[in-house]
Amino acid sequence: MPLTPTQLERHARHIVLPEIGGVGVARLSAAHVVLVGMGGIGCPALQYLAGAGIGRLTLIDDDTIDLSNLQRQTLFTPGDVGQPKAQVAANWVRSFDPELTVSAIAERITPANASALLTGASVILDGTDNFATRLLVSDTATDLHIPLVSAAIGRFQGQIGTFRGWLSDAPCYRCFVGDAFDAEDCDTCAEQGVLGAMVGLIGSFAAMETVRAITGFGEDPKSKLHLFDGLKPLWRTLRIAKDPACKACGDGAPAA
Repeated sequence: MPLTPTQLERHARHIVLPEIGGVGVARLSAAHVVLVGMGGIGCPALQYLAGAGIGRLTLIDDDTIDLSNLQRQTLFTPGDVGQPKAQVAANWVRSFDPELTVSAIAERITPANASALLTGASVILDGTDNFATRLLVSDTATDLHIPLVSAAIGRFQGQIGTFRGWLSDAPCYRCFVGDAFDAEDCDTCAEQGVLGAMVGLIGSFAAMETVRAITGFGEDPKSKLHLFDGLKPLWRTLRIAKDPACKACGDGAPAA
């Protein structure tokens, strides 16, 4: 589908990048990205994905805005306190670019609804703050054969990776963390604390990796996990091996 004159002007700085170009912008316009979690990571990620012209955005978060969120969740203002995060974020998208399609789902993602909520996505971006939800999202993405950009933060550390666990030579997120964190009572940033600027850094990185997954620019991020230590500061990249015993994508995983 050809780009409109508005899209050509609005996305000119992407179009002139040979690694993206008009074809890449068209792919972004046709893509559907589901963001799970509209907190610290989801806010900056959404801003850059909307800026990139992602044609359809689905925002999933059952939480409401609290005054303590404003330290890092930059889409929200004091006047939004008490309102659903997903709905306020969706309203921002509509104001920012009326040509984008956005849906707000103010529900908690659960084993009962995960498949229905995530089916049809081009990419899933998970910025939730607990292992149980991240593992559920990962298992569902693997089952549905949807690329997963998984981003997490805590205190002064951040991590991000793109997972395609259904591939024979690629790990899923569960290959990385194992089965020990499925419980709902794992630590969140409310208990650990988090540096506000860290979420901007990691959320922007997550948006970049989502754009990479859609357009294919640069190197394949398969099997790579990027870690950032804000105290040093230092980036490092780890290689993650596929776990043959992984219950989501290993040899004994249920057939898709």
